[in-house]
Parts: sequence; structure tokens; C-alpha cells
Amino acid sequence: MPSLQVRDLPEHLYQEIVQLAEADRRSITQETIVLLEKALNIEKENKKRRQQLLKKIQEETNQEQNDEEILDPVKLVREDRER
Repeated sequence: MPSLQVRDLPEHLYQEIVQLAEADRRSITQETIVLLEKALNIEKENKKRRQQLLKKIQEETNQEQNDEEILDPVKLVREDRER
């Protein structure tokens, strides 16, 4: 199994991991693995949620463009100048 070494870990983070490990009756290594797995899953879910939101926005934008005539800026400037 691969090994991971973290250098210059802030003391407060280390102490939090120790406290969580004690509360969950795990070793520091086991607790760190659990925390990393949770963080990675959260990140994956956030990325998936962002992609779904962007897709929804794109679909709505495309729908609006299909529903309305796309305005030509050149035409608008000409109309304004003719007033």
C-alpha cells in the first residue's frame, strides 16, 4: 500500500485529527484516511453539482435564444443614430 508523508502540518490540524481519532476510536492513520475520503467525495459531488448547474444554465440560455430573436448590435446602433 502506498505511503503518504505530510510535512509542516500545522499543529492545530494535527490536534484536531488526534481528537477526532480518539472520539471515533481510530488510529490517527485511520482517521486521516477517513477524512481524506470524505473530502474527496465532497469535492466530487461539488464538481458534479457545478457541471449540472452549468448544463442547466446553457440549456435555458439556448431556449431563450430560440424563443427570442437575437438582437444585432449593428442594427441597434444604426437605429439609435437615425433617431
